[in-house]
Amino acid sequence: MPLTPHGGVLKDLFARDLPRKEELAAEADTLPALTLSERHLCDLELILNGGFSPLEGFLNEKDYNGVVKNLRLESGVLFSMPITLDVDRATVDELGIKTGARITLRDFRDERNLAILTVEDVYRPDRNLEAREVFGSEDDTHPGVHYVLNVAKEFYVGGKLEALHRLDHYDFLDLRYTPAELRAHFDKLGWQRVVAFQTRNPMHRAHRELTVRAARSQQANVLIHPVVGLTKPGDIDHFTRVRVYKAILPRYPNGMASLALLPLAMRMGGPREAIWHAIIRKNHGATHFIVGRDHAGPGKNKQGVDHYGPYDAQEAVKKYQDELGIKMVEFQEMIYLPDRDEYMPRNEVPEGVRTTNISGTELRYRLRTGKEIPEWFSYPEVVKVLREQNPLPSAKGFTVFLTGYQNSGKDQVARALQATLMQGGGRPVSMLLGETVRHELSAELGFSREDRKTNIARIAFVASELTKAGAAVIAAPIAPYEDARVQARELIEKSGPFFLIHVATPLEYCEKTDRRGIYKKARAGEIKGFTGVDDPYEVPPAADLVVDREKQTVRSIVHEIILLLESRGLLDRL
Repeated sequence: MPLTPHGGVLKDLFARDLPRKEELAAEADTLPALTLSERHLCDLELILNGGFSPLEGFLNEKDYNGVVKNLRLESGVLFSMPITLDVDRATVDELGIKTGARITLRDFRDERNLAILTVEDVYRPDRNLEAREVFGSEDDTHPGVHYVLNVAKEFYVGGKLEALHRLDHYDFLDLRYTPAELRAHFDKLGWQRVVAFQTRNPMHRAHRELTVRAARSQQANVLIHPVVGLTKPGDIDHFTRVRVYKAILPRYPNGMASLALLPLAMRMGGPREAIWHAIIRKNHGATHFIVGRDHAGPGKNKQGVDHYGPYDAQEAVKKYQDELGIKMVEFQEMIYLPDRDEYMPRNEVPEGVRTTNISGTELRYRLRTGKEIPEWFSYPEVVKVLREQNPLPSAKGFTVFLTGYQNSGKDQVARALQATLMQGGGRPVSMLLGETVRHELSAELGFSREDRKTNIARIAFVASELTKAGAAVIAAPIAPYEDARVQARELIEKSGPFFLIHVATPLEYCEKTDRRGIYKKARAGEIKGFTGVDDPYEVPPAADLVVDREKQTVRSIVHEIILLLESRGLLDRL
């Protein structure tokens, strides 16, 4: 039978009485409203639906201090992770947040009212103590520590919640279960013993072997319960991961496994996080929980050493095993034995037996270069999903960003490069010339430093979206300021490769060959704020390529750019 929820009762906070629901909805529109961040929304959803039972709201000061120092709520119930609502001084004053106040909590995505918070207290936490006690250090390379010390706002607001609406989701709706719904699902399937598997990464054959072994050892079924809220920065997006989980599900023995999504904001808290995960899975109806090597660890600290030991999480859960109720299933890393074509836990591999593995770094390299990923490591249907999300460089979008003086030749180079890339085919090519953008996208802007930065920011946004969609983007603004170019690079590189080309044609040559007479007008004072005349051009200190139209032909410059792109594997040889 599914375990009793943590604390004895599943805290589903949604009113069942229709008049009360209508009363709360009407009241919410009259109250001061606080718009929640994505992290707050993840926490709110799991408070409201009982995933964080026995919590009924964000922690007040007494509960917070108990959890931080002793892993216990004031009631004495075990709880390992402080669930807090942080706000700044201005918000406290503006909304009148004080003991007894009622505040509407809203979704930042659509301004929808989600819950009403009755404030119990507003307190200033000891952040350094929280970092040390909860995460074991004040090293802000740890994402949990970084949030507490550098992101969380000055005050925490504690209080109980009354639910108004469920959070809206638009993806994988068939896989999103509340704890009560998942318990009912297990009951419908006739599952009495359920082993939950926590993951924030794609699953491969080793994970399948591990979970099947765990289920068989406990005569149980498997719940694949991946986190789809907030994970570690740099993790693979949950859309790709869920497609992987759906692809691997048929590889389990018939009827053994089920998949459900968990909208959790992870803290990467290692031992404390493992206890928290166990509580959450217990609330969702699991009877067993797999805790593997390095469970919920964030990687290495500033000294290059792992923040937590490989089995710290297992030891922490073991310490509270009786109180938690949910049974931990310990597992070490699964290792492949090629001579036997099977996986085995590392501690069970006989001495002298040949083993092999593919590291995460090696896997990313094989995906990036198109090299084979063997079936002993992962299933073809899983590899297919990952390759779709990690196309070869020759299929990816990129941006070539040309900067230089007016009449430096950058526009001619841009047009010639566009023709060359279109001749080669393989991807759409988009052009963002400075004058065109000014006319179509930034017509209301002037030529002050701030307006110029805004113009480059707009170009960068458009280029990043086109790059993300797989296009070759050629941008050719003057872009005279280094800070604007750096910001453009940072934004665009989130979507794909970025190449800064400095068309370093000397100002004198640009002026001498100016058949339109623009420089002459600027020298005469008819045009104000003109780059190179009465406004500066900051030379890029780290361009990917420097060319000069006075010394080179357009054809030779384009050839250099093509060679640069080919060297990064972005083009089939033209």
